[in-house]
Amino acid sequence: MTETEANTYDVVVLGAGPVGENVADRTRAAGLTTAVVESELVGGECSYWACMPSKALLRPVIARADARRVPGLRQAVQGPLDAAAVLAHRNYYTADWHDDGQVRWLESTGADLHRGHGRISGPRAVTVTRPDGTEAVLTARHAVAVCTGTRAALPDLPGIDSVKPWTSREATGSQTVPGRLVVVGGGVVAAEMATAWQALGSQVTMLVRGKGLLPRMEPFAGELVAEALTEAGADVRTGVSVESVTRENGTVVVVTDQGERIEADEILFATGRAPRTDDIGLDTIGLEPGGWLPVDDSLRVTGHDWLYAVGDVNRRALLTHQGKYQARIAGAAIAARAAGEEPAAGPWGAHAATADHGAVPQVVFTDPEAAAVGLSLAEAEQAGHRVKAVDVDMASVAGAGLYADGYKGRARMVVDLEEEILRGVTLVGPGVGELIHSATIAVAGQVPVGRLWHAVPSYPTISEVWLRLLEAYRDA
Repeated sequence: MTETEANTYDVVVLGAGPVGENVADRTRAAGLTTAVVESELVGGECSYWACMPSKALLRPVIARADARRVPGLRQAVQGPLDAAAVLAHRNYYTADWHDDGQVRWLESTGADLHRGHGRISGPRAVTVTRPDGTEAVLTARHAVAVCTGTRAALPDLPGIDSVKPWTSREATGSQTVPGRLVVVGGGVVAAEMATAWQALGSQVTMLVRGKGLLPRMEPFAGELVAEALTEAGADVRTGVSVESVTRENGTVVVVTDQGERIEADEILFATGRAPRTDDIGLDTIGLEPGGWLPVDDSLRVTGHDWLYAVGDVNRRALLTHQGKYQARIAGAAIAARAAGEEPAAGPWGAHAATADHGAVPQVVFTDPEAAAVGLSLAEAEQAGHRVKAVDVDMASVAGAGLYADGYKGRARMVVDLEEEILRGVTLVGPGVGELIHSATIAVAGQVPVGRLWHAVPSYPTISEVWLRLLEAYRDA
């Protein structure tokens, strides 16, 4: 067998995170030979520096908060968290940043793993530079899938590199608890990491350039989370920008646009993400290095019938679960085209990532949790839908009061007045992360409001909020 034959596959996947793994799993299940190229750890950002370690840090925080709201248990959980035990638990869920288990799973699919940095070197070609400096050229008969994800985007501040700031990677991977932590940003990473490290013993100061936290959700979500963070002891400042940051004798010194000087032991910049496309050879096929990759609903890159961009790199929905959804769609589309079939056209089919446009779910694991699916009221109105928002105080639900003393939260459903379906749902309160899938089914399934009356919530559970929302809509 020649070298060229040995390196020819049906599909080549760039990136072995959850998205790349799922593309490979689907193409292998369809009988297509598949190579996966990875320069870091198999399992990607989610497994080692995002979803898994962050939730391992946050779970004890949320569990303690919930316990403190239960009579008879409250007094038993007044002490501090065992930070060392929490960090050790986090380390367990990252497998101590070793990817042996993930490699075994990937190999079990029948895909070939190529360790090294992969660059597109022409149509259907990927050159892999291995750690030892040698190279291999992989040729794809049918498709190359770019699943390289994103990296943290740092602001353009003089000398920021010398400060050695935290990004999401350091925030989820630190082996020690900083005494004082400044968090710059107001999005999901900022809110979750402020929640975790404040509870683990840091004195957290949040500097938020905008008007509030969680700007992509309904305004009340960020308001309730900010209120809870403040009650927990964090200093949440909105409408504030960082003018400069330095490190003096080990201490981080931040100066804001309001002239305030803030000192801390560490600083986390959670100020957005950038695509990992700057060094993957896009220039060899007429695309701009460092840019996002626009795709159609089958995840095929515009203007290239063999190139797919799946997950965060296409900027449709920067969420692991949504990237894995796209991977299943892309894998099916690649397999169909490889078999000489044209993927089924139209929304909600096996080859169209329709949910990206109006049924994306997300949970923010703060205390209280914030969960949403579909469009906010503002987004629905901007999209031209004639809608009505219906709000319910979660404290009015019997199951909520039983779940926690003094339960505080809010629910909203956005109803399309012409089609009588839900365009979006937002829930904020303890435990709502486990409720959002019912809302996702209602939004993605375009279930008529009249039929939702027949989806009877069990009593007494927090899910009874659905009945309260429907009653509020009926009586409005």
